Amino acid sequence: MSGTRRRPPQRTISGSRAAGRRGRARTASPRRWIDYPRAGRAGVRRWLPSWRQVLASLLLCTGAVAAAVGYAYATITIPDPNPSTLLQNNVYYWSDGTVLATDGSVNRQNVSLAQVPQGVQGDFIAAENASFYSDPGIDPQGIARALVHMGEGGSVQSGSTITQQFVKNTYLDQSQTLTRKFKEVLISAKIGASMSKQRILQGYLNTCFFGRRANGIEAAARVYYDLPVEKLNVSQGAFLAAAVNEPSLFQYADSDPTARAQAQARWSWVLDRMVQTGKLTQEQRARYASAGFPVPKKWTPGSGLTGQAGYLVQLARSYVQQHDPGVTDSSLSRGGYQIHTTFDRKKTAELAQAVAKVRAGRLDPAHRAADRNVQAGAASVDPATGRILAVYGGPGYEQAHYSDNADTSGVPVGSTFKPVVLASALQYGAVLKPGTSPASITPASKFNGDDGIQIKDQQGTYVTDDKDPTGLLHQHNDTTHRWGNISLRTAMEQSVNTPYVQLGEDVGYADVARTAKALGLRPQSLAAPSAGFYIGTSTPSAIRMAGAYATFAASGMQITPYSVTRVTHDGAVLPGFRAPAPVRALPAAVADNVTDVLRGVVTRGTGTKAQALGRTAAGKTGTTDDYRSAWFIGYTRQLATSVVLFKEDPAHPQLQSLAGVGGLQKVFGGDIPTEIWTRYMSDALSGLPDLPFPAPASLGRGTDEPGVPSASPTPRPAKRAGGHGRHTTTTGTPRPSLPTARPKCRPHKCH
Repeated sequence: MSGTRRRPPQRTISGSRAAGRRGRARTASPRRWIDYPRAGRAGVRRWLPSWRQVLASLLLCTGAVAAAVGYAYATITIPDPNPSTLLQNNVYYWSDGTVLATDGSVNRQNVSLAQVPQGVQGDFIAAENASFYSDPGIDPQGIARALVHMGEGGSVQSGSTITQQFVKNTYLDQSQTLTRKFKEVLISAKIGASMSKQRILQGYLNTCFFGRRANGIEAAARVYYDLPVEKLNVSQGAFLAAAVNEPSLFQYADSDPTARAQAQARWSWVLDRMVQTGKLTQEQRARYASAGFPVPKKWTPGSGLTGQAGYLVQLARSYVQQHDPGVTDSSLSRGGYQIHTTFDRKKTAELAQAVAKVRAGRLDPAHRAADRNVQAGAASVDPATGRILAVYGGPGYEQAHYSDNADTSGVPVGSTFKPVVLASALQYGAVLKPGTSPASITPASKFNGDDGIQIKDQQGTYVTDDKDPTGLLHQHNDTTHRWGNISLRTAMEQSVNTPYVQLGEDVGYADVARTAKALGLRPQSLAAPSAGFYIGTSTPSAIRMAGAYATFAASGMQITPYSVTRVTHDGAVLPGFRAPAPVRALPAAVADNVTDVLRGVVTRGTGTKAQALGRTAAGKTGTTDDYRSAWFIGYTRQLATSVVLFKEDPAHPQLQSLAGVGGLQKVFGGDIPTEIWTRYMSDALSGLPDLPFPAPASLGRGTDEPGVPSASPTPRPAKRAGGHGRHTTTTGTPRPSLPTARPKCRPHKCH
């Protein structure tokens, strides 16, 4: 038995088959495309993905996101700019370049990038986006930081490049949402690929909000430093770049210590960044540091069109629209215009002060009914240039007075028109006998100055008046004083009407009107032919009358008064705003002789109150029938100014008599208007030399009116209570027609 080998156990047929069935059962189990939950695992491991599954999921998600972003980028379009970003205001500047006024709902004036100094551009790039010129318009790291901050519970941050901020300001809104942020990134990428960096930076600078209601860098430069953007330096630009970050605080850096400290710290940081980005050297940085923090000017929130600002803006707007038909009310309402005016800030204030002081000293509307509704208008023009330097249009828009008293029609000029008649006679002569050539006239020529005389025309026919019982015109003076035959010089000094009515008829309406237009008076302001025309029934504005007298001051060289020197729109200069060229309106000998006569009005005539100026001056008083207006227009070599006083109930636009105003029985141009003129001119000419007028060239003896004895004595002037010059009538004898109802005031379209 020991030699017998034992045989191993043999599988039974049934056992082998069973094992085969179990194997085939495992092999036949279907395999899932995604093995999750994981097969063959139990417990927690069944639910943990494999590394292959994690990697595949990440790749799948990344691809899906990339596809979604790609689709969004391909389909998104750059929207139209927000209408609000297209809105600008119009800015009006004084002659010294400071802001006179603005109009419009948004304080923005777009400028070109070329107007922004390179150093100031560098301030913003260093502070906001140092990689601006090299990045694609978005900053992934900044976006990631913003997302992390938001994930930690903070507010949605921008993480924005300059391009993104430009997109947000111009095309989107300021909402802090992921949807808006996603759009911002996509549009920024598109704009970064299609728009030049210069255009993006320009748009950014024009749309940033800086506080103090300033949108865009030009408005910011004005409200913080009272400078145009072109004149900003790097230090001031650093402050503005800092203000963009926190405008609501930095706008008070002029007065609030906390705001000042934070603004100064941020300003210093911006300058440091300029050094780090290579925009400044350490030496330059040190110079700005030693100069100190550029404290912004005191902020006074917009006061609106108060005081004289409303009238000045209206003058400038009218002038611009007349000289550029492309500038319409509609285009002005959209804004973007920068209008540089001739108006002198100091002189405008002095003129308003002169009116206010005289009114306060002479009028008492609270206790004297006659002093109510008394209005004044005034204008001041530079004879050498034609610039309108100052106007007084009324108490201001804030007082609901919207009609500009310096630039309206409807107030007759009275005897201030007589110098026009004299100038025309000196230039063209006068037909003293029917059928003869015009005879030469000089200030020494004598005419009948008596009251109530009959007037003849050039044909020797008496001028008629169908309201007179006799059917003939009897011209009257202010008094019944018998002047006899007096020189035109004396008649001007004492404002005697009859010589100038007869002289006007002898010269003729056509030539007198031609002289008036040559002096700058608008044709539509001239009265129709009548005897009253020669003594002031016309209604030129105070501005135009100042311009006419400025022509006398300039020895006959006329320059149309103007109010605008330069206009830009969206940074582009508009053509057509050159200063008007001077033209010869009168021979120098004629103009200088008129001035010599008007000097006599001041030294010994109806305008003697103007002697208080203490300077060489010439001028003329004017008072109309029934004292419905009172004027004084005077000038020196440097300045011509007109002042008018009238009375009008705003509810009833009709001229009323000035009788009783200031407690005076009669109100003459030589009284209150001359006082206003003298007070203003004293201030306006302070510090300037007293320049003599040119000596007038001799015009010879001239020709007297027919019937004047060759040696007729000149009567001594009657003593007067005040300067005047009225076209008046006696009871039952109508005077030449003078409108008693003032036409509704309308601004002149040309000044």
